[in-house]
Amino acid sequence: MEGMQSHEQLNRSMKKRHLFMLSLGGVIGTGLFLNAGYTINQAGAGGAMIGYLVGGVILYMVMVCLGELAVHMPVTGSFQKYAAKYIGPSAGFALGWMYFVGSAATAGVEFTAAGILMKQWFPHVPVWIWCAVFIVLLFTLNALTTKGFAEAEYWFAGIKVVAVIAFILIGIAGIFGFIPLSDRPAPFFNNLAPSGLFPAGIAIVFVTMMNVIFSYQGSELIGIAAGESEEPEKNIPRAIRNVLFRIIVFYIASIIILAAIFPSSELGLLESPFVTLMKLAGVPYAAGIMNFIILTAILSVGNSCLYASTRLLWAMAHDGMVPKLFGKLSKRKVPLNALLFTISFSLLSLLTSFIAADTVFVLLMSIAGISVTISWMGIALSQYMFRRRFIKAGGKKEELKYRVPLYPFVPLFCVTFCFSILVFLVFDPTQRIGVLYGTGFLVACVLFYKFKLAKKAGASEDLDEDDQDIV
Repeated sequence: MEGMQSHEQLNRSMKKRHLFMLSLGGVIGTGLFLNAGYTINQAGAGGAMIGYLVGGVILYMVMVCLGELAVHMPVTGSFQKYAAKYIGPSAGFALGWMYFVGSAATAGVEFTAAGILMKQWFPHVPVWIWCAVFIVLLFTLNALTTKGFAEAEYWFAGIKVVAVIAFILIGIAGIFGFIPLSDRPAPFFNNLAPSGLFPAGIAIVFVTMMNVIFSYQGSELIGIAAGESEEPEKNIPRAIRNVLFRIIVFYIASIIILAAIFPSSELGLLESPFVTLMKLAGVPYAAGIMNFIILTAILSVGNSCLYASTRLLWAMAHDGMVPKLFGKLSKRKVPLNALLFTISFSLLSLLTSFIAADTVFVLLMSIAGISVTISWMGIALSQYMFRRRFIKAGGKKEELKYRVPLYPFVPLFCVTFCFSILVFLVFDPTQRIGVLYGTGFLVACVLFYKFKLAKKAGASEDLDEDDQDIV
């Protein structure tokens, strides 16, 4: 491609505030504004609360594992490189492609969700047309400099955070009757009565865990962005602490408020429950304002997913795991070829031209959730293997600037929890195919690397020769 140059390094232009808001903003989007209502609808109030709490515990374990690795080795591509180094090259190859597919599919989810929201203003315009418009818009934004992208995400994320805080405050006021919610009597505790917490049974919690994992996806952007951030040894731990606290508080508080005010049968995908609540509260121009904020939030998450996918491809290209053309940067030091390839996956959202938009949404969400679950397992296992080799090579845990507490229990529990979720989904007819295809794709990637790329790359599954790099 004309004007492309091969640079070995991306710019470290992300500041502390960029890193924090990128990770926080990457999570507050469709997973909260649309998917939270869908999860309550499927699992009931109690099921949703348990699901998001358990998901929060898993998220904590993943993030501290990623934090130890990212502080010790802050590189672009992060957990794909960690898996390749500490588990094996074939594992890194497979994990990289699994996360790429999941992240690119998530971008498709965001485009589909944005198209669904636009139906509120333009009911006669097909969803797929809006998907195409937003694909072009986010491609343009991602083709700019990393600093420009980070600055835009900073402000987008700020809008989302303010909106969620305002929603929580209005919701609390509505629950206790300080703000009347149309003709609904306060206080709102009937929906939280024990008889209504699990309308579909407790087992449904495990099935909806894939929705929860999808909702929390994006927090691992801290690791991917480590290679382009300033002072990663200081900024990454701080971002992890702040992001974990805010994500769990925002999600759990929002779930409790929604579950208290709305019976689970009233919630779904076609309208955000956030918008519905604002209408009931009588907020002037509530629907238009909230829909605009949610649209901004959704596109922000899609933007972050495109960023993550392109940086992952760039890193894999420099490891000889994907064609070298994905490792080339534009004059603005953006992996443009990788971006073009990633955006092609987002065209899956155009399936809304002949398949119902909510069906496409759930399909892409399932693909993304399964991919992320496997990726989280890879992050935890990489940290477990790293610490073992670090100690074996003569290092001491006190030398690590950031370390996982309660090692080795945290990474092992994380792997076990994630694996259990995937096993349980095999017994759910609606998600069995997704799990089987996801697992099959993972195995296919491992076999492809071992038999096609290993000899060509001159790589070996025995990584002992790299031990000197660990300490």
